[in-house]
Amino acid sequence: MDELSLYLNISRLFVGILILLYASYTDIKTRKASNILWIIIGITGGLLLIIEFIFVGFENELTLLFIPMMMIIIYLLFQFLPFFGGADVKALMSLAILVPFEPRIFIFPIWGSIMPFTWIILSNSVFIYLVIPISLFFYNLYKRNFEFPNCFLGYKIDLYVARKRFVWPLEKIVDGKRKISYLSMNKDIEGIYKKFEAEGINNIWVTPKIPFMIPLLIGFIVSFFAGDILFMIMSKVL
Repeated sequence: MDELSLYLNISRLFVGILILLYASYTDIKTRKASNILWIIIGITGGLLLIIEFIFVGFENELTLLFIPMMMIIIYLLFQFLPFFGGADVKALMSLAILVPFEPRIFIFPIWGSIMPFTWIILSNSVFIYLVIPISLFFYNLYKRNFEFPNCFLGYKIDLYVARKRFVWPLEKIVDGKRKISYLSMNKDIEGIYKKFEAEGINNIWVTPKIPFMIPLLIGFIVSFFAGDILFMIMSKVL
């Protein structure tokens, strides 16, 4: 491997980790991440690509098409997947510039893939995100709340606690009856809580607003060292 390419890929790794780590911190605290973070990643990624093009060259310049292609795919996924927020989309789009193709660092990643590297980061992040429903199930098992499928999607808490936490209600009052409201991101959360209070209900199912930025950070690191987990599993099964 060319020594400059190695340093460029290590730079991509550290820039991505530092920015995503800080973004994860702010996302946990405020459920927000500053746009300047993604601008930094995008500019850094662009500069690294220019340096690589001038001093090393690309094996195939057509791989640069992965950048706009992944941006379009990420935007379309944002329209349909409820766990994606605006910051998550901007983060993935900026990562499409930072690492448009597989970065080699010594023997890593272990499992190669034919997919664009940003797609590998996304698929690994979603794979890690799926740990959350399993964790919720065991939590509800401990609490003896066995309502299916609620036990995989959230947990039960008192209304006064729900008001203080980053959660969405998993149910609402419709015509005086409790109804499950899956994947509802209703902005009038307080209005939903007041309807429960009017019905004398003080304990409800909620789903946590878990920042996708955290699985994205883990998925980014895993992608650099392990590679495409989903592709590896499929190649073993098929």
